[in-house]
Amino acid sequence: MKKKWLWPVIIIVVLVVIFTMSYNGFVSAEENVSQSYSQIETQLQRRVDLVPNLVSTVKGYASHEKQVLTQISDARARLAGAKSTPEKAKANDALTGALSRLLVIQERYPDLKADKQFTQLMDELAGTENRIAVSRRDYNEQVATYNKKVKRFPGTLVASLGGFHEKDYFKSSPTAKEPPKVNFGEQQ
Repeated sequence: MKKKWLWPVIIIVVLVVIFTMSYNGFVSAEENVSQSYSQIETQLQRRVDLVPNLVSTVKGYASHEKQVLTQISDARARLAGAKSTPEKAKANDALTGALSRLLVIQERYPDLKADKQFTQLMDELAGTENRIAVSRRDYNEQVATYNKKVKRFPGTLVASLGGFHEKDYFKSSPTAKEPPKVNFGEQQ
């Protein structure tokens, strides 16, 4: 008779252990997502920091290309001020488009293309763009792993009890797939 109370206790202990292990798995997965996101932010900040040097170098050669330089500065400010993942993705796309217009302008100024500082900054920017792409891929992989844990049973029970929710992917906006528009007729 004494053993009848033992089974409910064992079952409760096993359930608590399983819940604790699953909860800790969610904590680890969420931390992996956060760590990957911080890598994106680091690379985006590096990019934001490079842009003023690039703009000032271009100003010396192409002072009448104010519109593109203004677009770059505006996009940089939006990226620096973005808070959420979707806002950062959208601001990143705007800066990418503005910088691609700058590359078109570079072709119009052979002296600019030959400038050592400009070339070095463009190389650093290209390296940063590659790091951003790798960081975005890593982040999205961590988000996919985390979101699968949140959606799968029995993880969905632990996630709802533990307050874990799906995370947003770092996506490009639909307009990022369109080539940038450059109008050589507009000069200010």
